[in-house]
Amino acid sequence: MKTILIIDDEESIRESLMGILQDEGFRTLSAESGEQGLGVLREEDPDLILLDIWMPGIDGIETLRKIREITPDQLVIMMSGHGTIETAVKATKLGAYDFIEKPLSLEKLLLSVQNALTIGQLVEENRTLKARIAKEHEMIGNGEAIRLLKEQISIAAPTSGWVLITGENGTGKELVARSIHAHSQRANKPFVEVNCAAIPEELIESELFGHEKGSFTGATALRKGKFDLAHEGTLFLDEIGDMSLKTQAKVLRILQEKKFERVGGSRTIEVDVRVIAATNKDLEAEIVKGNFREDLYYRLNVLPFEVPPLRERKEDIPRLVDHFLQFFCGKESREIKTLTPEAMAALVNYSWPGNVRELKNIVERLVIMVPDQLISEKHLPAALIPKKNETAKSGVTPALEAGTFREAKEEFEKEYLLQKLEENDWNISRTAEVIEIERSNLHRKIKSFGIELKK
Repeated sequence: MKTILIIDDEESIRESLMGILQDEGFRTLSAESGEQGLGVLREEDPDLILLDIWMPGIDGIETLRKIREITPDQLVIMMSGHGTIETAVKATKLGAYDFIEKPLSLEKLLLSVQNALTIGQLVEENRTLKARIAKEHEMIGNGEAIRLLKEQISIAAPTSGWVLITGENGTGKELVARSIHAHSQRANKPFVEVNCAAIPEELIESELFGHEKGSFTGATALRKGKFDLAHEGTLFLDEIGDMSLKTQAKVLRILQEKKFERVGGSRTIEVDVRVIAATNKDLEAEIVKGNFREDLYYRLNVLPFEVPPLRERKEDIPRLVDHFLQFFCGKESREIKTLTPEAMAALVNYSWPGNVRELKNIVERLVIMVPDQLISEKHLPAALIPKKNETAKSGVTPALEAGTFREAKEEFEKEYLLQKLEENDWNISRTAEVIEIERSNLHRKIKSFGIELKK
């Protein structure tokens, strides 16, 4: 049941409105002055306020101003028997939803009330949706690499500098772009994403710049492009390394001149966008090969960000796993599942060539396919389980089986620490002294490699 607060100094109007609104299924509250109405507002949470303008004490305009201080999003409909255009404009500027003249038309009043409550519901749904999207795009992790990245974002986001984000596929480059936008001065403006690799060459100009009606076969109506849609907001050019040289030249021109023409059009359109670009390619190497324009690279690379691969931030894997478990269990309306220590260790020790995206997909699969509440090693894909027996038989260590030098180094460190810990009866202080590293550093490495200490 929606609650409506009526603030009017005339008792007959208050009683009449309360009777009508109650008959329509609303819960009503009333106050005979602005001061009393503000008191009710501090104790209650009305969905809508009907506010008279001419009242003794503080008038309706001043009451509206104070309402905005208490609850900025409160829906208010103003009422007045002596309304002027100037008063109506002032009330509207202060955020009143509607202005109704007395004597009140019952039909008009109920229509305005229903429309206002519909708007209120849409605003609340929008707020909830934005909060859910923000939660889905949250950057998870407290490790050194991700902590430094968050620190860089907090410094760069409030500025107007263009950003170039580099990193392997699946590391979360879009999350970084969205985080920069969310903490920028353009946060309340559009965030428009373009996947440059997914759009055919013949359509990318129309996608970016829009087209006029009749500009080509199939152009049956005017269509705004991504630059147009992102006006005053942020344009995220994902996989910009896959953009053709021809399109790169046009994008560079827009970035320089801040204006463009639609495909098939002659009218110049001015645009104000902050560009964030991302790529999994080495653009400097692409420049040498002749695949990427050097001038565009330096235009975009004002604020460079590099997103670390998951194998370099293994200390964040347990938190990421817990986050994805809660997210997908909630999405599938299931009780929160947990992992055994052995299963979590297997996830931590895996190299994750697909990075966070691969981890997310694996956790979603486990939530859907594993009927048990406790997920153990037996439930994990075979690729994630260390092949201990095969290694023992062949005499080949995991370090020699690693695909890259970094992975081999990590495997060697892990084997070395396991051996030294075992030799020293799993005593961390004694082991740190023997291998001559700081005890705190040894603790970090044990946690990073997911090594379980034996008692």
